[in-house]
Amino acid sequence: MAFDIARSTVPRDAGLWRYERALRRRGFPHVAGVDEAGRGACAGPLAVAAVVLPAGRRGRVPGLADSKLLTPAAREEVYAEVADRALAWSVVLVPPAEIDRAGLHVCNVAGMRRAVAALRLRPSYVLTDGFPVRGFGAPSLAVWKGDQVVAAIAAASVVAKVTRDRLMIALHSHQPRYDFAQHKGYVTPEHTAALQRHGPCPDHRFSYVNVARTVPRSSSPAVGLPAYAGPRPSRDRLATAAVVGETPPAQWVRHNAVMAEETAT
Repeated sequence: MAFDIARSTVPRDAGLWRYERALRRRGFPHVAGVDEAGRGACAGPLAVAAVVLPAGRRGRVPGLADSKLLTPAAREEVYAEVADRALAWSVVLVPPAEIDRAGLHVCNVAGMRRAVAALRLRPSYVLTDGFPVRGFGAPSLAVWKGDQVVAAIAAASVVAKVTRDRLMIALHSHQPRYDFAQHKGYVTPEHTAALQRHGPCPDHRFSYVNVARTVPRSSSPAVGLPAYAGPRPSRDRLATAAVVGETPPAQWVRHNAVMAEETAT
């Protein structure tokens, strides 16, 4: 069933929920929103989330907004509401070593596909933030600044951000020299100073220029990269830890990531 929502009338007075309402009227009851957190970080995983919100009042999550516009405390509250109200939600965590191997954009796209595939409810339509992605097994649309105008994408942005922030706070106890609990792996002056003082740790993205320049010339960039419980993935596989409807396991921080296949398309 082909349908281009971009050519449909989407009422502005419906606010964050106008896209979902328009799609449901057109026969797409389960709309998934997809977004990620951690693209700009030079340490820690990329977190990609997918969320399907219910119709009606239950789907109108109190305080829902783009995660970047919320305080940490507000994000936690919205996260709890989304986890309680969503018909389905999932998070895929892509480790730094996989980002170094495959590249950030490839990992982001593959992570979006895996997050949608991991949903317990098959979506009838998928909305992504910013750029189009194929291979969802359902019609999809990229929405410019989707985390600010689409409820399901905003919910996914909150789930991805809170999940990743919790992991970085937990990681701080294992790598306290970098103060991950404060900057969450993003390139702040404090993080840069710690990198220059101590060099990178296994949780840094060695393919990033600011990290690579702190690796001693006598050392291999591969030194200290995370070790996995399973075999290294081939070129057409993506190593991820998939989390469906629950908080990510703490052992992920110890790099016991689940190996999951993603066939390249």
